Amino acid sequence: MSIKFSPDHEWINAADTAAAVVGITVHAQDALGDVVFVDLPAVGTTFAKGDVAGVVESVKAAADVYAPVSGEIVEVNEALRDDPSLANSDPLASGWFFKVRLSNPTELDGLLDATGYDALLQSL
Repeated sequence: MSIKFSPDHEWINAADTAAAVVGITVHAQDALGDVVFVDLPAVGTTFAKGDVAGVVESVKAAADVYAPVSGEIVEVNEALRDDPSLANSDPLASGWFFKVRLSNPTELDGLLDATGYDALLQSL
């Protein structure tokens, strides 16, 4: 499966390593509550794995969004900027945050699959 998860509660669909899709997990949006603002990275920005790539704010908290892999931002979800609630209503599809061109696809190997992420959530 091409979807992987970070311990920081981001997901990445790397079916296309030239434009892998990144968002926050269902767990993350549940913990945040109603999302009211997102700060998305600029297209062309390069991040290392683990760098802060954006911010998501809710009525009760703000949280950093981390780059789950190293690479260059190739697209951001303008619909999410216009309607941040998409991060709540559809976090794994239309609520995606950005697309990244992977600079080191082997970093995907260090992320969790669905089973590993579920086990992480059980341990919280």
